[in-house]
Amino acid sequence: MLDIRFVRENPELVKENIRKKFQDAKLPLVDEVIALDAEMRANKKKADDLRANRNKVSKSIGALMGQKKFAEAEEAKKLVAEQAEELKACEALEVELEEKIKKIMMIIPNIIDPSVPVGRDDSENVEVERFGEPLTPDFEIPYHTDIMERFAGIDLDSARRVAGNGFYYLMGDIARLHSAVISYARDFMINKGFTYCVPPFMIRSNVVTGVMSFAEMDAMMYKIEGEDLYLIGTSEHSMIGKFIDQIVPECELPYTLTSYSPCFRKEKGAHGIEERGVYRIHQFEKQEMIVVCKPEESPAWFEKLWQNTVELFRTLDIPVRTLECCSGDLADLKVKSIDVEAWSPRQQKYFEVGSCSNLGDAQARRLKIRVKGEDGRNYLAHTLNNTVVAPPRMLIAFLENNLNADGSVNIPVALRPYMGGAELITPKR
Repeated sequence: MLDIRFVRENPELVKENIRKKFQDAKLPLVDEVIALDAEMRANKKKADDLRANRNKVSKSIGALMGQKKFAEAEEAKKLVAEQAEELKACEALEVELEEKIKKIMMIIPNIIDPSVPVGRDDSENVEVERFGEPLTPDFEIPYHTDIMERFAGIDLDSARRVAGNGFYYLMGDIARLHSAVISYARDFMINKGFTYCVPPFMIRSNVVTGVMSFAEMDAMMYKIEGEDLYLIGTSEHSMIGKFIDQIVPECELPYTLTSYSPCFRKEKGAHGIEERGVYRIHQFEKQEMIVVCKPEESPAWFEKLWQNTVELFRTLDIPVRTLECCSGDLADLKVKSIDVEAWSPRQQKYFEVGSCSNLGDAQARRLKIRVKGEDGRNYLAHTLNNTVVAPPRMLIAFLENNLNADGSVNIPVALRPYMGGAELITPKR
């Protein structure tokens, strides 16, 4: 969310930013919110003048009574009463205008970084760099659920009976591999100096609207019936929410946290065959990283965060590439974002396994996350987040890139301590 003063002083810049995001329907909102802000400030001045005059007249009543000017004192009392009613109306209008301004400001997108390529949607994202040599095996690689079934490692039919589509049972070596990847990712980030955290898996509505746009909320979040609680779609939500309404000392920054959680998502819409199985599901587990830092440090942290994910995937022998998200593919709160995509030997293409985002001060403004500077002044922090790893989607890339012709799967050196020292897992079927 932008500062209303910034919008007031830079209306054309804000409109140009909206055009770059191909959201022209929002252009009238800029002039509308500026007009509401002007009305708000005029109303506030009127209220302040009324309070000052009321106080002045109230003080004069005692003097008039002391001078036995009773008629004048009564007139002064009437004036105070009239101004009290007028002030009450001003205060009611202030609440109404504040709500209207907030509603619009929650919709106007954040200012994107100048380096972000302009494009309409994810088809116009720009490849930045590749890491590792994409594998082209001389044998056919089965669909990922077929690989898992050979290990007796997945049961989708039972999951459908229990919970419906979009759920799964992981079993045996595949379930162990899933847990091993999460544990390895946790320790990988701890070794990078991040503090490990297990957060709440449900959050209140004021946290939800503080960390994401209304459109994202509607498409993703499951609400708990009868409660002001939502299941988290990613632990970033509750991790950033941890700092709501806080003023943190500048000397404590940056906060670098890595968190484990299950994640729950509606995943509205239809998807192609390669997004069935366990690619796009309603429930999964994830290791996340978040940073709360000083504004001038967020660009450097952005680079560090996505590099962490690339490094982790390369230690598991999975080729990856990075994509710069174009303007039209950025969520409204994001300043800049890079997707990390893993190579799929079966599809002979890359697919998304993580996303790194710099949100500037947007989340901090909504959640009132402030920093107490050395000079005693408060300012808004910057927040960033990035996926460390999100199995079971990540398992698709892992199984395909480590699959042998005989159906066995290699266990990279980094993961062996989490798999009981095994160098290989072999199919049961």
